This record gives sequence, C-alpha cells and structure tokens, in this order.
Amino acid sequence: MNIAKDKVVSIDYTLTNDNGEVLDSSSGREPLAFLHGHGNLIPGLEKELDGKVKGDKLVAIIAPDQAYGIRSEELVQEIPMANFQDASQVKVGVQFQVENEHEVRIATVTAVGESSATVDMNHPLADQTLHFDVEVMDVREATAEELEHGHVHGAGGHHH
Repeated sequence: MNIAKDKVVSIDYTLTNDNGEVLDSSSGREPLAFLHGHGNLIPGLEKELDGKVKGDKLVAIIAPDQAYGIRSEELVQEIPMANFQDASQVKVGVQFQVENEHEVRIATVTAVGESSATVDMNHPLADQTLHFDVEVMDVREATAEELEHGHVHGAGGHHH
C-alpha cells in the first residue's frame, strides 16, 4: 500500500540539523504514527513520503520554508509581567504554549526585565534545514474515526 492522503503511516526516524546533531529520534520508542495529508507532519516531510511503501528508507533534506518556517522578528514580543499567570516562573529559556484561534506556538522567554519579558514565538527550529533519516514501518487504512478527527488514535499516536 502506498502512502497517500488518509492513510495511517508509521515511521522510524532520526532528525538531525546541518551540523549532524540529533534533534529528535524515534529510536528506542514506538514508531511515530500519523494520518497522512492532514498537516500532522511538516509539509516537506509529507511530500517526501508521498507514494512510499512499507520498508522504504529515505533521507529527506527539508528547507526551513517547508519545515518550521523562516524566523520572523515580528514574533519576538515584549509582554508585561502582569500578563503572566505566575511571574516567578518567567525565566530565560522557559518555554510555554501560546494558543490563538489558528495554531499553538511554542514561546521561549529570551529576556526578563523588571516589568516585562521578551518572548520569542518563533519555532525553536525556525530557519533550520532539517535532515530526516526515515524508514517506513507500516502503512494502513485510517479508521472512520481517525478520518473524522484528523489524527491517529491508539498506540503510537502523538500530537505534534
């Protein structure tokens, strides 16, 4: 069965950056299972996986615009301390989720002042070219429920 929209795909993968440092890997845990064609993976990786079958191995090199995007200075904002639920938790390097009506972003505190903190809402991997070493472990039909919800249920289903 070929990977196509609405198929559930399980992959083993290792993600490295341009310097060869490992950023993420499924090694030592369950393969990553996802519903293909629903934006559960970065666009560049979905494109590379299209049409592949179980047992295929590939190395996908994905430019930032097809991965986590180009860094935008507009996403670096100063936020008044009063806006944080617990100002004592606001420290440089702390990450938290920011949700708007369209998406969830990871925000990283980059500077802390007396009355405000500087927060960077760029994805931590923005501007990075990503190197995925992937093996397709399984391809199956999605269940009606998975299709309705737009993501995988059960074992190995992760939210990213």
